[in-house]
Amino acid sequence: MTQATDPVDLTAKLVRCASVTPEEGGALGVLSTLLERAGFECHRVDRGLVSNLYARWGAKGANRSFGFNGHTDVVPVGDVEAWTVDPFGAEIKDGWLYGRGSTDMKSGVAAFAAAAVDFVRDTPPDGAVVLAITGDEEGPAVDGTVALLDWMAEQGEAMTDCLVGEPTCPNEMGEMMKIGRRGSMTAYFVVKGVQGHSAYPHRALNPVPVMARLMDRLASHVLDEGTDHFDASTLAVTTIDTGNAATNVIPAECRATVNIRFNDAHSSGSVTEWLQGEVDAMAAESGAVIEMRVAVSGESFVTPPGGFSNMVAAAVEAETGVAPELSTSGGTSDARFVKNHCPVVEFGLVGKTMHQVDERVEVAHIHQLKSIYTRVLRDYFA
Repeated sequence: MTQATDPVDLTAKLVRCASVTPEEGGALGVLSTLLERAGFECHRVDRGLVSNLYARWGAKGANRSFGFNGHTDVVPVGDVEAWTVDPFGAEIKDGWLYGRGSTDMKSGVAAFAAAAVDFVRDTPPDGAVVLAITGDEEGPAVDGTVALLDWMAEQGEAMTDCLVGEPTCPNEMGEMMKIGRRGSMTAYFVVKGVQGHSAYPHRALNPVPVMARLMDRLASHVLDEGTDHFDASTLAVTTIDTGNAATNVIPAECRATVNIRFNDAHSSGSVTEWLQGEVDAMAAESGAVIEMRVAVSGESFVTPPGGFSNMVAAAVEAETGVAPELSTSGGTSDARFVKNHCPVVEFGLVGKTMHQVDERVEVAHIHQLKSIYTRVLRDYFA
């Protein structure tokens, strides 16, 4: 009998690859070697400075194709001296595997890769199994999953449904999966006034109170009360700054930034239109020139609860004894790109230590996650 693929050993091998965005660090090489030995057809889909991996078992254009999506890039370690272990040592102690990316999300990639390899070897399915793995999730995310999906469209490759392996559980294994994500956008403002002496404010046009009034209006506005699958949208003022060190000078300009997380009652376009209306009104009221620039990270989306999400939820409950909440909370993920290609849901580990010093994952949870993904594959192709 062929030995089962150990997801903990694979996680350790991946953690030892220093793949800080956009460095590949050897992680995709580890995966492609494993997958090719199991009969997967592997393609490196590199774009810009980013390395990505597409792997498929089964026929191209199969009647159904189950996909996993994840990333092997990690955030910087920060202060190395603050770590109690080597950030890339993959040390195991007291039932935990330590290292940068151990939670977010090399253990998730290892779990679905191990599940996929063993599944196609032991019970070859009627269809295809696809792994789309990126090295640009923690970075700008323009040459990662987006590049993979662009390449897939050019090559006629497709996923019928996709499971993203990001950490989704806040505290307990199995408690939450994601069926959507809020949209995310950032707006940058510049109020241009007239510089002057603070003793003669009538000879200047102070941009600071103009910006303060604008920010208060934006922050006080209720965007919505929430929708069927989402909490209320939020707007946070993240900075107001003039760079003015002098106490007797009215500055010439003031800058501010807001971050908005919006639900499916809005689009980035509708939110931008509202912001511009507030800017125009404040400019007319104050006489100041106000400029605005908007950067959109992703649109809001939801995969309505149904057969696919129910199947994943049933697999999670069967392996953990916990019925997962179908949530749209949290930040953004690469599911925001996949949703344009096929239905997508997310399930992964407890994410409490991701991006922290001494990031770590419970060893038992890695095995459990592989079992969940294996059950999902078995049920999908049943």
